[in-house]
Amino acid sequence: MFLPFFENLRQRAVPVTLREYLAFLDGMQKGLTTYDIESFYYFARTAMVKDERHLDRFDQAFSETFKGIEDIPNDAVLDALDLPEEWLRKMAEKHMTEEEKAQIEAMGGFDKLMGALKKRLEEQKGRHQGGNKWVGTAGTSPFGAYGYNPEGVRIGQHESRHRRAVKVWDKREFRNLDDSVELGTRNIKVAMKRLRKWARDGAHEELDLDGTIRATAEHGYLDVKTRPERRNAVKVVLFLDVGGSMDDHVKVVQELFSAARTEFKHLEYYYFHNCLYEGVWRDNARRWTEQIPTHEVMNTYGSDYKCIFVGDASMSPYEIAIPGGANEHWNEEPGQVWLQRARRQWPQHLWINPVPEKYWPYTQSIHMIRQIFEDRMVPMTLEGIERGMKELGR
Repeated sequence: MFLPFFENLRQRAVPVTLREYLAFLDGMQKGLTTYDIESFYYFARTAMVKDERHLDRFDQAFSETFKGIEDIPNDAVLDALDLPEEWLRKMAEKHMTEEEKAQIEAMGGFDKLMGALKKRLEEQKGRHQGGNKWVGTAGTSPFGAYGYNPEGVRIGQHESRHRRAVKVWDKREFRNLDDSVELGTRNIKVAMKRLRKWARDGAHEELDLDGTIRATAEHGYLDVKTRPERRNAVKVVLFLDVGGSMDDHVKVVQELFSAARTEFKHLEYYYFHNCLYEGVWRDNARRWTEQIPTHEVMNTYGSDYKCIFVGDASMSPYEIAIPGGANEHWNEEPGQVWLQRARRQWPQHLWINPVPEKYWPYTQSIHMIRQIFEDRMVPMTLEGIERGMKELGR
C-alpha cells in the first residue's frame, strides 16, 4: 500500500533506496507509529530522508500521496478500530483522575462511553468546529472530544484548537533547503562547512557532545567526554558589492555575511560598488570619506587568505573594460585590472552571484567577469555555495 509513496519520492528526485523503504516497512510492521498522521509523517521522513536538502521534496511527495487522509470520516475510523474494553480500562486507571472515572461510571460504563463518543463524532462532522478527538480515556472530557489530551490514539479532525496537529508537510518549512533555491543564514552555514580546516587554539577543552552521548548510551550512566577546543583556521577576505542593482539582493547578502562572520574566525570584509577599483570601504555611511586603498588591502592579507567576491556582476561593460568607466568617480585604471590583481594576490578565489544562473548568459558584464575569473563564479544557492567551497578548498 506504500508503494505509490515510494514511487512519488523517486519521481521527485528524493534518493531513497530499496533498503530505506524496507526499513520503513519494518518500522510500520512493528507499530512504531499508528493512527497518527503527524507521527507517521515524522517517522517516514526519518526513514526516507538522509540529506536535509531533500526535505522539501519529501514534503511534496508526502502531500501528493496522502492528501485528504485527515478528511476520512471520523465514524469510519472509529469503526475500524478494535479497542478492547480492558485496554480502555487500563488507560483510564493510568491517566484519569478519580473524578473522571466517576463521570464515566455515572454514564453507565464504557459501552455507554463509546456510544456517546460515536454520537459526538457524528455531530462534530456536521458542524466542523475543530478540536482534538481521541480514542482512549486520558482526555479532559470522558470522550476526548472538544478537549485536549497528550496521549492516546487520535482520530480524524478538521482543525486544531491547540495548534499541535499542524500539517507540516503542507507548510513546507524546509523549502529553502532545496539546493536549487536561495539560501537562508542557517543553510549558508551548512554549505560553508566544506571550507573548514580545523586547528587547535590553545590548551582549553570543550564538551564533546557526540562523544558524551555515545559513551553514555554504551555505559548506562552519564559519561562526559571532552576534547581540545578547535577553531576553523581558514582565513577569508570578503568583498561585498553594495548599492544599485544589488539593492534587490540585500536580504540574501546580509544572510551570507552573517553566516560567514559566524563560520570563519579569520574574516576580513570590504565593500565595493559594481566593480573593484582603487578604493574599498568598511562603513557604507563613510564610503567617500574613509576609503581604504585597495593596494593596502592586498599588501595586508597574504596569499594564504581565500578571497570571495559577492555581487551580481551586472553593470555597464565600460565599468570593467576602460579607464573612467566607473559610474561614480573617475577611475585611472579599468576595473578588470584590479580584479586581475586580486586574483594574483589570492590564488584561491571565487565570485558568488545572487542572480539566478539561468539569466547569466543575457548580461554581458556577467560574461566578462566570468572570463576574468576563469569561470570561478557560482550562484547563491545551496548547491552553488557548496560547489564554490569545494573549489576554494582545493
